[in-house]
Amino acid sequence: MKTLRSTLLACTALLAMGTAAGAETLRWAGQRDIFSLDPYSYGSTSNLAFLNHIYEGLVRYTPEFEVVPALATEWELIDNKVWRFKLRQGVAFHDGSEFNADDVIASMARVSDPTSPLRGNIPLFVGAKKVDDFTVDLEVSAPNPLFLNDMTNIFMFDGQWLVDNNSEKPTDVGGQVEGYTTYNTNGTGPFMLDSRVPDSKTVLVVNDGWWDEKQHNIDRIEFTPISSAATRVAALLSGEIDLIDAAPIQDLARLEASPGIKVDKRSDLRTISIAFNRKEKLADGRDNPFNDIRVRQAFDHAIDRDLLHRRVMRGLSHPAGTLVAPEIPGYSAELDTPTEYDPELSQKLLAEAGQTGLSFTYLCMNDESVNEEDVCSAMVNMLSRAGFKPVLDIAPRAVQAPKRSSGNSDVYMLGWANEPTLDAYSMLVQVLSTRDGAAGVANYGGWSYPALDQMVTAAANELDRDKRLAIETEALKLAKEEVIMIPLHQQPMAWAMTDKIEDVTIRADNKPRHWLTRLAD
Repeated sequence: MKTLRSTLLACTALLAMGTAAGAETLRWAGQRDIFSLDPYSYGSTSNLAFLNHIYEGLVRYTPEFEVVPALATEWELIDNKVWRFKLRQGVAFHDGSEFNADDVIASMARVSDPTSPLRGNIPLFVGAKKVDDFTVDLEVSAPNPLFLNDMTNIFMFDGQWLVDNNSEKPTDVGGQVEGYTTYNTNGTGPFMLDSRVPDSKTVLVVNDGWWDEKQHNIDRIEFTPISSAATRVAALLSGEIDLIDAAPIQDLARLEASPGIKVDKRSDLRTISIAFNRKEKLADGRDNPFNDIRVRQAFDHAIDRDLLHRRVMRGLSHPAGTLVAPEIPGYSAELDTPTEYDPELSQKLLAEAGQTGLSFTYLCMNDESVNEEDVCSAMVNMLSRAGFKPVLDIAPRAVQAPKRSSGNSDVYMLGWANEPTLDAYSMLVQVLSTRDGAAGVANYGGWSYPALDQMVTAAANELDRDKRLAIETEALKLAKEEVIMIPLHQQPMAWAMTDKIEDVTIRADNKPRHWLTRLAD
């Protein structure tokens, strides 16, 4: 069935290309394909960023990260318990159906379902109630204003469309659960799905019935995943592609020197870290050595972050001593001192723990973070010199993500940008907290620190911003002292484009916003 469906989609795409002559087409290539057309299926920043062209939330960020109205026009907090949203009237889904309160109720029920991979993005959400056709109440467990930030990534579905297509329950990329929404869409956003051939091309066309004022001049977006960095660059230089994200850092100088090519580069918000399996037993049945803090400390001292920065990241990364980037509220410069590289101390700590020559699997991906394959190879060499015996398990994200999310890895890499919250609370509640309901949804290692959980709860209930951030910083200090995770660096980000691109909005969250992109006349 999938083969037949892919063939039909391919034919549709070719026909569409034939009828799009003269249209303003943006040809965009990415490092990886999107995982699913269901925005609730996987907590991936790149996946949600792509789908934000099709689906929309009640609120959204400006490029300056200010929360502003989208499908809601206004909101207020009532009795510190309920956010009341007034909905925008006259909004239509791509199939022509009217957007109203019933759609919000259905969407919130779906995204907060216990099986939803995205439920961790709204840890404060308790329940939804319809007030009238264009007013909804969203109950929260704490009056934290960051709830509005979280809602920027919660996209609205047509409730009846979900029912008609047996899609009231979310799909799950990590659990390999697919459904109608994996391959089909019906949003309210500035672009509509025209065709999709997974791992080949996804085509969007402009939604002329969009409720908002059109600022872009694009009729069609052709998104092509190109995993090979060399091929991606070649496609840009030959003019086959207009824009590439994840421009390889080793090629930036050549791209900047090429006629007709522009490069936009900056630091990313994403911190790349190492995390450990912390269950009682490893997957092979051994008692888990990573529950001994001396082993985690030995791992930390084995890492030469300066070498990673200079050699692997071409001097463009920011070596990290804490789990959030400097731009993220809750960050502390005092904590941001990388652990000293000391392989001899690592060997001593391993010996004290009775773990000299410790073997383990090190799960990496070759298409998730910047230069991850090279980072992982360098890490294997460093760890080996420090007395470990790592076995590298590297493959594409589509293969590795289910292993990581199911906890079937000894040691793994994780990148976290604290989106959409743009606050350290995101890392604390979704990654570092004990896994319980909406908390700890990305705690794939299974650790639990009650003292940290108490701090996260206190931060959620603290309305004074300075006091809340102080609590978050203290929680990050605990995470550093206990070596729950090991920060490596904030990675660089770069986009490259031909002079066909007149204006494109690129910010530190590394999210495309092509409803603001303009092509040259």
